[in-house]
Amino acid sequence: MFQPPLPDTYRNMPDEEACRRIKKAKDLLGNRLAILGHHYQRDEIIQFADFTGDSLKLSQVAAQQKNAEFIVFCGVHFMAESADILTSDQQKVLLPNMMAGCPMADMADIDQVEHCWQNLTQRIPQPQKLVPVTYVNSSAKIKAFCGRHRGLCCTSSNALPVFQNLWHDDPQTVILFLPDQHLGRNTGYAMGVPLEQMPLWDPYAPNGSLADQQCQNAKVVLWDGFCTVHQDFTPDHVRQARDLRPDVKVIVHPECMFEVAQAADDVGSTEYIIKTVSAAPAGSQWAVGTEIHLVERLARKMASKDVHVRRLGDRPCLCVTMFRIDLNHLAWVLDNVAENAAHPDYSDWPNRVLVDPATKKDARLALDRMLNITCPT
Repeated sequence: MFQPPLPDTYRNMPDEEACRRIKKAKDLLGNRLAILGHHYQRDEIIQFADFTGDSLKLSQVAAQQKNAEFIVFCGVHFMAESADILTSDQQKVLLPNMMAGCPMADMADIDQVEHCWQNLTQRIPQPQKLVPVTYVNSSAKIKAFCGRHRGLCCTSSNALPVFQNLWHDDPQTVILFLPDQHLGRNTGYAMGVPLEQMPLWDPYAPNGSLADQQCQNAKVVLWDGFCTVHQDFTPDHVRQARDLRPDVKVIVHPECMFEVAQAADDVGSTEYIIKTVSAAPAGSQWAVGTEIHLVERLARKMASKDVHVRRLGDRPCLCVTMFRIDLNHLAWVLDNVAENAAHPDYSDWPNRVLVDPATKKDARLALDRMLNITCPT
């Protein structure tokens, strides 16, 4: 991922001018353009989003916009990859800032995963029972790996039904869960898997730091990855929230560590958190353990309904890579699209995210297997 420096015109552009240019490009392109805004984006970006949501929802929405030739994804790199996997060849997916990556997705390197797979298939009792499952917060190469090995993707919303389906089809299945250990552990435990049957694979240690007995008893092998935002929440934060307001409801994302999820009143995906708090009765108090832009947006929305929402913990947890999408980069990308959209032979689209055909094919298998479980036709 390489982000060329912004031209001085855009780097020094006042917000008012950037907003004017963005609006002008949107008006000019009409339904040829779709701007997607992830829930964790700052408000000044969300105001221009045609659609908002989590990463997979937005990728599915992009695929539904048949007239949209240009999909501008205001999120991070793996999200734009997923959109390119699910959209048609006629659609171009653009990321305003190529430096908007995801540290958790980067924690699962394809070479390390291949090594892990080879090691585990030699040490678990029934290697044919090993199935890789990757959180959608992963690179296209990791999704493709899962597609090639009979595996699939999951989201924080549907990890539970994905696990249930695999074990319903074959109770002896052993899941290799990538790359977020906390989502895997919280999901497995919710299905009754003891913690000792969910060992943690360290990609930097010999044999993943696992003894043979751990591999033989494993039900879920967890990859040692995590979200740098949700990792910051601690059980002390939950206790402090209750000390401050004994009637508070604590709701957290399943990317939080096991001890936080166990201490909370409720655990769920970004969409689940929004729906749950939005339906809360007047006068209720909520401490929300997820990215600060979402929490603050939800707090403003619910204030008029006398529902009190605040962040969990004593400091804002910010997705710094998502924050690299700003008005200047968005204006730059849209100006280029608006200037060249009328030229059918133009191909030098800035910041286009393009997954190679072989990777796209295998990754699509993993995504489709997930959708067949959670969104059957």
